[in-house]
Amino acid sequence: MELLNDMALFVEVVKARSFRRAAEAVGMPNSTLSRRISGLEKAIGLRLLHRTTRRIELTEAGQIYFERCRRIVDEARLAHEQLGEMLAQPSGVLRVSLPVDFAIAFLAPRMAEFCRRYPGITFDFDLTPRRVDLVAEPFDVAIRMGELPDSTLITRKLSQRSRYLYASPRYLELSGEPKEPADLAQHECLCMPRAATWTLRDAANSVEITVGGRFTLNSIGMMRRLATLDLGIALLAEEIVADDLADGRLRRVLPDWQATPISVYAVTETRLLPAKTQRFIAFLSECLKQA
Repeated sequence: MELLNDMALFVEVVKARSFRRAAEAVGMPNSTLSRRISGLEKAIGLRLLHRTTRRIELTEAGQIYFERCRRIVDEARLAHEQLGEMLAQPSGVLRVSLPVDFAIAFLAPRMAEFCRRYPGITFDFDLTPRRVDLVAEPFDVAIRMGELPDSTLITRKLSQRSRYLYASPRYLELSGEPKEPADLAQHECLCMPRAATWTLRDAANSVEITVGGRFTLNSIGMMRRLATLDLGIALLAEEIVADDLADGRLRRVLPDWQATPISVYAVTETRLLPAKTQRFIAFLSECLKQA
């Protein structure tokens, strides 16, 4: 146990870049802390820190040791937190980056239930299509849809959402209803940027159709709205258009065909997550499976 405690002290010293500040943080005399780190170096047999009167710097061995120790210390801290959660509800500010349309159409109607379960959590939601930097910015988790670029971030696949073709009755009355996927090439199709090819499949076949139209846009909400205003055919997830279908503003086009499902991911910087983040990800996964 003493070795584990000394590893935690070493991590504090490196983070503070000062024995004095680290000693104040852990409530230990400076001389005791310095002696403990010297004893750790002696036990390992390698110098971990270059000490000067003004600052400390990691040696090459110290850098490697710090990376390993930081993970171990974080694991131990979370283990204590998780045991504490058996007695107390998670709390704190949950900072989440979400796509606008997913947040409005899917998450918002379910937030009352999450708030009821976890009254100690408050929320800071960033609704934007930009890919936030989870390392440099203070977000606990980002929810992303579609294929993700390669990175060192941790991704958890929460669900796959089915997507279908929709248009307004008035648009179909004016432009005619497609009878097969190839007919879409003659229609106004509402497209996302760099998505002029739609892959559709039925029970037995898969086809790729090049589509186009007057509108290219990166907002699902705007795409849905334009479709209800008789301006084209849109490829959308079912829950996004549920109200429009119920009210007759939209209807399914080529009902035997659907697009490749779109994946929903929770993205975090690390696997070591505080309770508030774990609960939010688990709640989203639960809701997506029910939907």
